Amino acid sequence: MSLKSLRTTTLLGALAAIGALSACAPLLITGAVVGGSMIVTDRRTSGAQIEDQAIELKALSRLREVLGERGHVSVTSYGRQALITGEVPTDADKVAVAQAIARIENVQSIVDEVAVMSPTSITSRSNDAIITGKVKASLVDSKDILANAFKVVTERGTVYLMGRVTEREANRAAEVARSVSGVQKVVKVFDIVNEAELADLEPKTAPTKK
Repeated sequence: MSLKSLRTTTLLGALAAIGALSACAPLLITGAVVGGSMIVTDRRTSGAQIEDQAIELKALSRLREVLGERGHVSVTSYGRQALITGEVPTDADKVAVAQAIARIENVQSIVDEVAVMSPTSITSRSNDAIITGKVKASLVDSKDILANAFKVVTERGTVYLMGRVTEREANRAAEVARSVSGVQKVVKVFDIVNEAELADLEPKTAPTKK
């Protein structure tokens, strides 16, 4: 089984299982396993992560319904906020896309960044993918912020930053992104929290037994 198929199968299984879980049943926090230990790398609740993934999957179907083969649109959800990027041929298509995504279950708000223009070329989209990779690498290299707290989306050289972060983290991430070659503009699409709220989001370390 390919990695893409494995991820799809895992996601669909998780979405099916969520409905069977009772409200009091604990859910696993998404993270990386290092040396047998789970390291939390996402500040969203596990429920919010699954809902965001479901929103993105449902968005694919809604986009096919309202656009068909016209245009090029992507939806990225973080904390139930849906960022819509890409290109559509008419103003009517732009309105239809925004309305369709806003009606998806659990979408709390949308950020409509769709442009009315011809779809970008494969070369342009490849360049955007390269920029996204460079921004992610630069966030890791910065050392003074948690790179995994950010989601990065690039469209036509504009970098969109998403995540649950403090004002300091938001400004620092934007500064890092702006320094990357090829970046034309940085747009912050953050859920801003204060330092006290951030402390509650961070994983608690169990006391060491003596």
